[in-house]
Amino acid sequence: MALATVWNYCVPLAIITVACLVRTARCQAVQAENVTVLEGGTAQISCRLQNYDGSIVVIQNPRRQTLFFNGTRALKDDRFQMLLFTPRLVRIELTNVSVSDEGGYFCQLYTDSTHHQVATLSVSVPPETPTVEVKQEAVEGGEVELTCMSPRSKPAATLRWIRNGRELPGVVSQQDNAKTFSVSSTIRISVERKDNGAALSCEAFHPALGGQKRIRHYRLDVNFAPTVRIVPPSGILREGDSLSLTCSVSGNPLPRNIQWSKINESLPERAEISGPTFQISRLSQSHNGTYLCQAQNNYGRAADHYTLLVYDNVSVTTTVPPTPSTQPITSHPATPTLLTPSFAPDPKDPGAVVETHSAVPYAVIGGVLALLVFTVICVLIVTIWCSVRQKGSYLTHEASGLDEHGEVQEAFLNGNDASQGKKEYLL
Repeated sequence: MALATVWNYCVPLAIITVACLVRTARCQAVQAENVTVLEGGTAQISCRLQNYDGSIVVIQNPRRQTLFFNGTRALKDDRFQMLLFTPRLVRIELTNVSVSDEGGYFCQLYTDSTHHQVATLSVSVPPETPTVEVKQEAVEGGEVELTCMSPRSKPAATLRWIRNGRELPGVVSQQDNAKTFSVSSTIRISVERKDNGAALSCEAFHPALGGQKRIRHYRLDVNFAPTVRIVPPSGILREGDSLSLTCSVSGNPLPRNIQWSKINESLPERAEISGPTFQISRLSQSHNGTYLCQAQNNYGRAADHYTLLVYDNVSVTTTVPPTPSTQPITSHPATPTLLTPSFAPDPKDPGAVVETHSAVPYAVIGGVLALLVFTVICVLIVTIWCSVRQKGSYLTHEASGLDEHGEVQEAFLNGNDASQGKKEYLL
Protein backbone atom coordinates (compact mmCIF):
# COMPACT_ATOMS: atom_id res chain seq x y z
CA MET A 1 0.00 0.00 0.00
CA ALA A 2 2.82 2.39 0.93
CA LEU A 3 4.77 1.47 -2.21
CA ALA A 4 1.79 2.19 -4.30
CA THR A 5 1.38 5.54 -2.60
CA VAL A 6 5.03 6.48 -3.26
CA TRP A 7 4.75 5.40 -6.87
CA ASN A 8 1.62 7.36 -7.34
CA TYR A 9 3.41 10.42 -5.95
CA CYS A 10 6.80 10.20 -7.68
CA VAL A 11 5.61 9.42 -11.17
CA PRO A 12 3.51 12.59 -11.56
CA LEU A 13 6.39 14.66 -10.10
CA ALA A 14 8.86 13.26 -12.60
CA ILE A 15 6.43 13.91 -15.42
CA ILE A 16 6.00 17.52 -14.29
CA THR A 17 9.80 18.03 -14.04
CA VAL A 18 10.43 16.65 -17.52
CA ALA A 19 7.62 18.78 -18.86
CA CYS A 20 9.14 21.87 -17.31
CA LEU A 21 12.55 21.07 -18.72
CA VAL A 22 11.10 20.49 -22.14
CA ARG A 23 9.11 23.71 -21.90
CA THR A 24 12.18 25.64 -20.80
CA ALA A 25 14.26 24.19 -23.61
CA ARG A 26 11.63 25.09 -26.14
CA CYS A 27 11.00 28.61 -24.90
CA GLN A 28 14.59 29.92 -24.56
CA ALA A 29 16.05 31.22 -27.80
CA VAL A 30 18.68 33.62 -29.18
CA GLN A 31 18.68 35.86 -32.26
CA ALA A 32 21.57 37.64 -33.97
CA GLU A 33 21.69 40.68 -36.28
CA ASN A 34 23.96 41.09 -39.30
CA VAL A 35 26.16 44.21 -39.41
CA THR A 36 27.92 46.09 -42.25
CA VAL A 37 30.56 48.69 -41.39
CA LEU A 38 33.26 50.69 -43.16
CA GLU A 39 36.85 49.72 -42.60
CA GLY A 40 38.23 51.65 -39.67
CA GLY A 41 34.77 52.24 -38.27
CA THR A 42 32.93 50.83 -35.23
CA ALA A 43 30.63 47.79 -35.29
CA GLN A 44 28.02 46.79 -32.70
CA ILE A 45 27.10 43.10 -32.58
CA SER A 46 23.80 42.30 -30.81
CA CYS A 47 22.36 39.00 -29.50
CA ARG A 48 18.68 39.07 -28.55
CA LEU A 49 17.48 36.56 -25.89
CA GLN A 50 14.01 35.10 -25.40
CA ASN A 51 12.83 33.74 -22.01
CA TYR A 52 16.34 33.93 -20.63
CA ASP A 53 16.58 32.06 -17.32
CA GLY A 54 20.17 32.80 -16.40
CA SER A 55 21.77 30.19 -18.60
CA ILE A 56 25.29 30.67 -19.88
CA VAL A 57 25.70 33.07 -22.81
CA VAL A 58 28.89 32.87 -24.85
CA ILE A 59 30.00 35.14 -27.75
CA GLN A 60 32.72 33.88 -30.11
CA ASN A 61 34.60 35.45 -33.05
CA PRO A 62 34.79 33.90 -36.57
CA ARG A 63 37.78 31.80 -35.46
CA ARG A 64 35.62 30.38 -32.65
CA GLN A 65 37.61 32.12 -29.96
CA THR A 66 35.48 33.08 -26.97
CA LEU A 67 35.20 36.82 -26.58
CA PHE A 68 32.81 36.99 -23.62
CA PHE A 69 31.52 34.39 -21.16
CA ASN A 70 28.37 35.61 -19.40
CA GLY A 71 29.52 39.19 -19.75
CA THR A 72 33.09 38.55 -18.67
CA ARG A 73 35.95 39.21 -21.08
CA ALA A 74 37.63 36.03 -22.16
CA LEU A 75 39.89 37.29 -25.01
CA LYS A 76 42.43 40.03 -24.39
CA ASP A 77 41.56 42.35 -27.27
CA ASP A 78 40.83 45.88 -26.11
CA ARG A 79 38.96 46.64 -29.31
CA PHE A 80 36.05 44.53 -28.01
CA GLN A 81 33.93 46.02 -25.25
CA MET A 82 30.77 44.73 -23.54
CA LEU A 83 28.16 47.44 -23.90
CA LEU A 84 25.05 45.70 -22.57
CA PHE A 85 24.14 42.44 -20.84
CA THR A 86 20.45 42.06 -19.90
CA PRO A 87 18.00 39.12 -19.91
CA ARG A 88 16.82 40.31 -23.30
CA LEU A 89 19.84 41.83 -25.06
CA VAL A 90 23.57 41.26 -25.13
CA ARG A 91 25.58 43.82 -27.15
CA ILE A 92 29.30 44.15 -27.76
CA GLU A 93 31.28 46.81 -29.62
CA LEU A 94 34.28 46.42 -31.94
CA THR A 95 36.35 49.51 -32.79
CA ASN A 96 38.81 50.13 -35.63
CA VAL A 97 37.34 47.38 -37.73
CA SER A 98 39.51 45.78 -40.42
CA VAL A 99 38.76 43.29 -43.16
CA SER A 100 40.40 40.59 -41.02
CA ASP A 101 37.54 41.01 -38.50
CA GLU A 102 34.98 40.11 -41.14
CA GLY A 103 32.97 36.92 -40.70
CA GLY A 104 30.35 35.27 -38.47
CA TYR A 105 30.14 36.02 -34.73
CA PHE A 106 28.42 33.30 -32.69
CA CYS A 107 25.81 34.03 -30.02
CA GLN A 108 25.42 30.80 -28.00
CA LEU A 109 22.94 30.02 -25.23
CA TYR A 110 23.77 26.94 -23.18
CA THR A 111 20.72 25.18 -21.79
CA ASP A 112 19.82 21.49 -21.84
CA SER A 113 20.27 21.85 -25.57
CA THR A 114 22.64 24.48 -26.96
CA HIS A 115 21.13 27.28 -29.04
CA HIS A 116 23.23 29.60 -31.21
CA GLN A 117 22.85 32.18 -33.93
CA VAL A 118 25.48 33.78 -36.16
CA ALA A 119 25.78 37.57 -36.62
CA THR A 120 27.62 38.21 -39.90
CA LEU A 121 29.99 41.20 -39.87
CA SER A 122 30.66 42.65 -43.37
CA VAL A 123 33.46 45.19 -43.84
CA SER A 124 33.25 47.59 -46.79
CA VAL A 125 36.44 49.21 -48.10
CA PRO A 126 35.84 52.40 -50.14
CA PRO A 127 38.48 53.27 -52.74
CA GLU A 128 41.00 56.03 -52.25
CA THR A 129 41.43 58.71 -54.93
CA PRO A 130 42.70 56.81 -57.98
CA THR A 131 46.13 57.39 -59.47
CA VAL A 132 47.12 57.93 -63.11
CA GLU A 133 50.19 56.34 -64.64
CA VAL A 134 51.74 57.17 -68.03
CA LYS A 135 53.54 54.34 -69.78
CA GLN A 136 55.71 56.61 -71.94
CA GLU A 137 56.12 60.28 -72.84
CA ALA A 138 53.54 61.79 -75.15
CA VAL A 139 55.08 63.17 -78.36
CA GLU A 140 53.35 65.23 -81.02
CA GLY A 141 51.90 62.97 -83.71
CA GLY A 142 52.02 59.83 -81.56
CA GLU A 143 49.86 58.02 -79.00
CA VAL A 144 49.86 58.08 -75.24
CA GLU A 145 48.72 55.29 -72.91
CA LEU A 146 47.14 56.31 -69.60
CA THR A 147 46.19 53.91 -66.80
CA CYS A 148 43.86 54.82 -63.94
CA MET A 149 44.32 52.61 -60.88
CA SER A 150 42.34 51.95 -57.70
CA PRO A 151 44.60 49.58 -55.74
CA ARG A 152 42.24 48.56 -52.93
CA SER A 153 38.49 48.42 -52.49
CA LYS A 154 35.74 46.04 -51.36
CA PRO A 155 33.64 45.37 -53.30
CA ALA A 156 35.56 46.30 -56.47
CA ALA A 157 35.30 49.97 -57.47
CA THR A 158 34.03 51.14 -60.86
CA LEU A 159 36.40 53.38 -62.88
CA ARG A 160 35.72 55.57 -65.90
CA TRP A 161 37.66 58.18 -67.92
CA ILE A 162 36.12 61.59 -68.72
CA ARG A 163 37.28 64.22 -71.26
CA ASN A 164 35.29 67.33 -72.13
CA GLY A 165 32.27 65.89 -70.38
CA ARG A 166 32.33 62.66 -72.42
CA GLU A 167 33.31 59.20 -71.28
CA LEU A 168 36.29 57.56 -72.96
CA PRO A 169 36.05 53.77 -73.21
CA GLY A 170 38.88 51.97 -71.45
CA VAL A 171 40.15 48.44 -70.97
CA VAL A 172 39.26 47.38 -67.41
CA SER A 173 41.16 44.77 -65.42
CA GLN A 174 40.45 43.48 -61.89
CA GLN A 175 42.58 41.52 -59.44
CA ASP A 176 41.49 39.74 -56.24
CA ASN A 177 43.80 40.48 -53.32
CA ALA A 178 42.43 38.12 -50.64
CA LYS A 179 39.48 40.10 -49.29
CA THR A 180 39.99 43.31 -51.36
CA PHE A 181 40.21 44.10 -55.07
CA SER A 182 42.47 46.23 -57.26
CA VAL A 183 40.97 47.72 -60.43
CA SER A 184 42.55 49.53 -63.40
CA SER A 185 41.26 51.16 -66.58
CA THR A 186 43.60 51.89 -69.54
CA ILE A 187 43.04 54.20 -72.51
CA ARG A 188 45.12 55.05 -75.59
CA ILE A 189 44.65 58.40 -77.34
CA SER A 190 46.37 60.19 -80.24
CA VAL A 191 47.95 63.51 -79.33
CA GLU A 192 48.89 66.66 -81.24
CA ARG A 193 50.49 69.92 -80.20
CA LYS A 194 47.09 71.43 -79.46
CA ASP A 195 46.41 68.65 -76.91
CA ASN A 196 49.17 69.85 -74.61
CA GLY A 197 47.54 70.78 -71.30
CA ALA A 198 44.20 69.15 -72.19
CA ALA A 199 42.26 68.11 -69.08
CA LEU A 200 41.16 64.55 -68.36
CA SER A 201 39.79 62.95 -65.19
CA CYS A 202 39.47 59.46 -63.78
CA GLU A 203 36.43 58.86 -61.56
CA ALA A 204 35.97 56.04 -59.04
CA PHE A 205 32.47 54.94 -57.92
CA HIS A 206 31.69 52.69 -54.94
CA PRO A 207 28.57 51.79 -52.90
CA ALA A 208 30.30 52.87 -49.69
CA LEU A 209 30.68 56.43 -51.02
CA GLY A 210 26.94 57.05 -50.90
CA GLY A 211 26.58 58.40 -54.44
CA GLN A 212 29.80 60.42 -54.25
CA LYS A 213 32.89 59.75 -56.33
CA ARG A 214 36.63 60.04 -56.00
CA ILE A 215 38.21 62.00 -58.86
CA ARG A 216 41.80 62.25 -60.07
CA HIS A 217 42.42 65.15 -62.49
CA TYR A 218 45.17 64.89 -65.08
CA ARG A 219 46.54 67.18 -67.79
CA LEU A 220 48.22 65.89 -70.92
CA ASP A 221 51.90 66.73 -71.26
CA VAL A 222 52.63 66.61 -75.00
CA ASN A 223 56.23 67.17 -76.09
CA PHE A 224 56.86 69.00 -79.37
CA ALA A 225 59.58 70.87 -81.25
CA PRO A 226 59.88 74.64 -80.71
CA THR A 227 58.52 77.43 -82.90
CA VAL A 228 60.26 80.80 -83.20
CA ARG A 229 58.88 84.18 -84.31
CA ILE A 230 60.68 87.54 -84.22
CA VAL A 231 58.42 90.44 -83.28
CA PRO A 232 59.60 93.35 -85.52
CA PRO A 233 59.48 97.04 -84.61
CA SER A 234 56.85 99.31 -86.12
CA GLY A 235 57.64 102.10 -88.57
CA ILE A 236 60.77 102.98 -90.54
CA LEU A 237 64.13 102.99 -88.80
CA ARG A 238 66.53 105.84 -89.54
CA GLU A 239 70.05 106.60 -88.48
CA GLY A 240 70.20 107.43 -84.80
CA ASP A 241 67.11 105.38 -83.89
CA SER A 242 67.15 102.35 -81.58
CA LEU A 243 66.26 98.79 -82.60
CA SER A 244 64.49 96.36 -80.26
CA LEU A 245 63.59 92.82 -81.36
CA THR A 246 61.78 90.17 -79.31
CA CYS A 247 62.12 86.49 -80.09
CA SER A 248 58.85 84.73 -79.20
CA VAL A 249 59.55 81.03 -78.54
CA SER A 250 57.19 78.16 -77.79
CA GLY A 251 57.84 74.45 -77.34
CA ASN A 252 57.60 71.62 -74.83
CA PRO A 253 59.90 71.52 -73.07
CA LEU A 254 60.45 75.25 -73.50
CA PRO A 255 63.95 75.95 -74.89
CA ARG A 256 66.18 77.50 -72.26
CA ASN A 257 68.83 78.95 -74.56
CA ILE A 258 67.98 81.46 -77.31
CA GLN A 259 70.76 82.31 -79.77
CA TRP A 260 71.01 85.59 -81.71
CA SER A 261 73.31 85.96 -84.70
CA LYS A 262 73.84 87.97 -87.89
CA ILE A 263 74.06 86.15 -91.18
CA ASN A 264 77.57 86.27 -92.71
CA GLU A 265 78.72 88.79 -90.11
CA SER A 266 79.37 89.12 -86.43
CA LEU A 267 76.96 90.99 -84.18
CA PRO A 268 77.54 94.76 -83.84
CA GLU A 269 79.47 96.00 -80.84
CA ARG A 270 76.47 98.00 -79.61
CA ALA A 271 74.21 94.92 -79.64
CA GLU A 272 72.72 94.01 -76.26
CA ILE A 273 71.12 90.60 -75.67
CA SER A 274 68.91 89.79 -72.70
CA GLY A 275 67.25 86.42 -73.15
CA PRO A 276 64.69 86.75 -75.94
CA THR A 277 65.36 90.52 -76.39
CA PHE A 278 67.89 91.95 -78.87
CA GLN A 279 68.68 95.71 -78.90
CA ILE A 280 70.93 98.10 -80.83
CA SER A 281 71.13 101.76 -79.89
CA ARG A 282 72.00 104.64 -82.26
CA LEU A 283 71.54 102.79 -85.52
CA SER A 284 73.64 103.47 -88.58
CA GLN A 285 73.65 101.96 -92.05
CA SER A 286 76.55 99.75 -91.06
CA HIS A 287 74.03 97.78 -88.98
CA ASN A 288 72.04 96.77 -92.06
CA GLY A 289 71.74 93.03 -92.54
CA THR A 290 69.76 89.91 -91.62
CA TYR A 291 69.54 88.91 -87.96
CA LEU A 292 68.67 85.37 -86.86
CA CYS A 293 67.01 83.98 -83.71
CA GLN A 294 67.39 80.23 -83.03
CA ALA A 295 66.06 77.87 -80.33
CA GLN A 296 66.06 74.11 -79.82
CA ASN A 297 64.93 71.36 -77.44
CA ASN A 298 65.15 67.56 -77.42
CA TYR A 299 62.51 67.32 -80.16
CA GLY A 300 63.77 69.78 -82.78
CA ARG A 301 65.18 73.17 -83.75
CA ALA A 302 63.55 76.32 -85.15
CA ALA A 303 64.69 79.76 -86.35
CA ASP A 304 63.33 83.07 -87.65
CA HIS A 305 65.09 86.00 -89.31
CA TYR A 306 64.66 89.78 -89.55
CA THR A 307 66.23 92.03 -92.22
CA LEU A 308 67.25 95.43 -90.90
CA LEU A 309 67.31 98.40 -93.30
CA VAL A 310 68.36 101.76 -91.85
CA TYR A 311 67.41 104.83 -93.95
CA ASP A 312 69.22 108.16 -94.29
CA ASN A 313 67.94 111.14 -92.35
CA VAL A 314 66.19 113.79 -94.55
CA SER A 315 65.00 117.02 -92.90
CA VAL A 316 63.64 120.40 -94.12
CA THR A 317 64.35 123.66 -92.24
CA THR A 318 62.58 127.03 -92.35
CA THR A 319 64.01 130.54 -92.19
CA VAL A 320 64.65 132.21 -88.89
CA PRO A 321 63.77 135.93 -88.60
CA PRO A 322 66.85 138.11 -88.06
CA THR A 323 67.45 139.47 -84.60
CA PRO A 324 70.06 141.88 -83.32
CA SER A 325 72.10 139.04 -81.94
CA THR A 326 71.64 136.43 -84.71
CA GLN A 327 72.00 136.31 -88.48
CA PRO A 328 69.26 134.89 -90.76
CA ILE A 329 69.90 131.46 -92.13
CA THR A 330 68.71 132.50 -95.64
CA SER A 331 69.18 135.69 -97.65
CA HIS A 332 65.46 136.06 -98.46
CA PRO A 333 63.37 136.17 -95.28
CA ALA A 334 60.00 135.96 -97.11
CA THR A 335 60.76 132.81 -99.10
CA PRO A 336 61.23 129.38 -97.47
CA THR A 337 64.48 127.69 -98.40
CA LEU A 338 65.24 123.95 -98.55
CA LEU A 339 68.48 123.21 -96.76
CA THR A 340 70.55 120.09 -96.59
CA PRO A 341 70.28 118.03 -93.37
CA SER A 342 72.44 119.19 -90.54
CA PHE A 343 74.35 116.55 -88.57
CA ALA A 344 76.51 116.84 -85.50
CA PRO A 345 78.73 114.27 -83.76
CA ASP A 346 77.50 112.75 -80.50
CA PRO A 347 79.89 113.69 -77.66
CA LYS A 348 79.27 110.28 -76.01
CA ASP A 349 79.93 108.32 -79.20
CA PRO A 350 82.01 110.08 -81.88
CA GLY A 351 81.15 107.35 -84.39
CA ALA A 352 77.42 107.96 -84.18
CA VAL A 353 75.61 110.51 -86.34
CA VAL A 354 72.83 112.58 -84.82
CA GLU A 355 70.41 114.51 -87.04
CA THR A 356 69.38 118.12 -86.35
CA HIS A 357 65.70 118.31 -87.29
CA SER A 358 63.88 121.48 -88.39
CA ALA A 359 60.31 122.43 -89.21
CA VAL A 360 58.82 122.06 -92.76
CA PRO A 361 56.57 124.96 -94.15
CA TYR A 362 53.90 122.67 -95.55
CA ALA A 363 51.22 125.40 -95.42
CA VAL A 364 53.26 127.83 -97.57
CA ILE A 365 54.11 125.17 -100.13
CA GLY A 366 50.46 124.13 -100.33
CA GLY A 367 49.33 127.74 -100.90
CA VAL A 368 51.83 128.25 -103.75
CA LEU A 369 50.75 125.06 -105.46
CA ALA A 370 47.06 126.05 -105.18
CA LEU A 371 47.81 129.48 -106.78
CA LEU A 372 49.67 127.86 -109.67
CA VAL A 373 46.80 125.46 -110.34
CA PHE A 374 44.27 128.32 -110.31
CA THR A 375 46.37 130.41 -112.76
CA VAL A 376 46.68 127.50 -115.19
CA ILE A 377 42.92 126.95 -115.13
CA CYS A 378 42.22 130.65 -115.85
CA VAL A 379 44.65 130.69 -118.78
CA LEU A 380 42.97 127.63 -120.27
CA ILE A 381 39.53 129.21 -119.97
CA VAL A 382 40.65 132.48 -121.71
CA THR A 383 42.38 130.55 -124.48
CA ILE A 384 39.31 128.47 -125.21
CA TRP A 385 37.07 131.61 -125.27
CA CYS A 386 39.31 133.46 -127.74
CA SER A 387 39.43 130.45 -130.05
CA VAL A 388 35.64 130.30 -130.15
CA ARG A 389 35.28 134.06 -130.98
CA GLN A 390 37.82 133.94 -133.80
CA LYS A 391 36.12 130.99 -135.46
CA GLY A 392 32.71 132.84 -135.42
CA SER A 393 34.10 135.97 -137.22
CA TYR A 394 35.62 133.88 -139.95
CA LEU A 395 32.32 132.18 -140.73
CA THR A 396 30.49 135.56 -140.90
CA HIS A 397 32.93 137.08 -143.46
CA GLU A 398 32.81 133.98 -145.59
CA ALA A 399 29.01 134.16 -145.84
CA SER A 400 29.15 137.87 -146.92
CA GLY A 401 31.58 137.12 -149.77
CA LEU A 402 29.32 134.50 -151.17
CA ASP A 403 26.38 136.93 -151.35
CA GLU A 404 28.39 139.56 -153.27
CA HIS A 405 29.59 137.10 -155.86
CA GLY A 406 26.02 135.97 -156.58
CA GLU A 407 24.73 139.49 -157.27
CA VAL A 408 27.51 140.32 -159.74
CA GLN A 409 26.84 137.15 -161.67
CA GLU A 410 23.12 137.98 -161.89
CA ALA A 411 23.82 141.53 -163.27
CA PHE A 412 26.09 140.19 -165.99
CA LEU A 413 23.38 137.83 -167.19
CA ASN A 414 20.71 140.57 -167.29
CA GLY A 415 22.68 142.96 -169.62
CA ASN A 416 21.71 146.65 -169.26
CA ASP A 417 20.53 146.23 -165.79
CA ALA A 418 23.97 145.35 -164.72
CA SER A 419 25.08 148.87 -163.90
CA GLN A 420 21.95 149.51 -162.01
CA GLY A 421 22.27 146.27 -160.10
CA LYS A 422 25.82 147.05 -159.38
CA LYS A 423 24.96 150.46 -158.21
CA GLU A 424 22.37 149.09 -155.94
CA TYR A 425 24.82 146.61 -154.62
CA LEU A 426 27.34 149.34 -154.08
CA LEU A 427 24.73 151.38 -152.23
